[in-house]
Formats: sequence, C-alpha cells, structure tokens
Amino acid sequence: MEPIFTDEYFMKKALVEAENAFEKGEIPVGAIIVVENRVIARSHNLTEMLHDVTAHAEMQAITAAANYIGGKYLKGCTLYVTLEPCQMCAGALYWSQISKIVFGARDEQRGFQTMGTQLHPKTEVVSGIMAEECAELLKLFFKKRR
Repeated sequence: MEPIFTDEYFMKKALVEAENAFEKGEIPVGAIIVVENRVIARSHNLTEMLHDVTAHAEMQAITAAANYIGGKYLKGCTLYVTLEPCQMCAGALYWSQISKIVFGARDEQRGFQTMGTQLHPKTEVVSGIMAEECAELLKLFFKKRR
C-alpha cells in the first residue's frame, strides 16, 4: 500500500493556498508547514492586502508555525511552497533551521538558487513537485494582469 502523506499530497494543499491568493489578487504563491504529517501552518502571499513587501507566503508560514510550536526553530518541520523561495525567504528559512523545503516551480529570476542564497546546511531541498501546476497558476495570474 502506498503512503498517503507524500510530497504531492502536501503540495496540493499548498496549491490550494496559492489559489486563495489568486482569488484575492495576490501573486499566487501558497505555503504550508508540516510536522509529523500534520499541517501546522497555512499561508499565501499577502503583500498587497497588508501593503508589506515582506508578507510572502513563506514568511507568513514561518511565523504561524513558530507560534504553533512556541519557539523560533522549525527543526523537524517541512515547508511546502508552490514557488522557489526568494533570497529574503531563504534567509528567514536559514535562521528557522527548517529541516526540509519542498517547492514546486523554479523562480529563474529571483529564486534563492539563482541569487546564490544559502540555506541552513542541514536543510534538505526537494524541487519540481507539481512544478507544472504551480507554474501554470502563476502564468495565468500574470496573463490576466496584462
């Protein structure tokens, strides 16, 4: 029997968050944080609504997860995010010491890999999970805006 709690299973939940952002006119990036197969944080971009350039999905998720855990370190946690984190988010993820990051679509222009931003040395990274679905939502969003 195949395990139910796969990276795809949780990325679908992050994609729901991205769709919520899309409906609000926000850049459709969604994130969740999971520990022991339990979602402890859900978020999406809120930069327009909050008038805050730091209100990325990942930043919102980090704060929610830290509040849930009652501490600043996210050891044992996994972030699922529909778009590769930017260098700001990667920096915050570094300091959170998150154990694993799983992202969907690559951000060829502003992603942490392109920018050369380092994560914590113990953080595992998995990329390309549901990348096409994640990228398609972003393309649709920007097509509608033009």
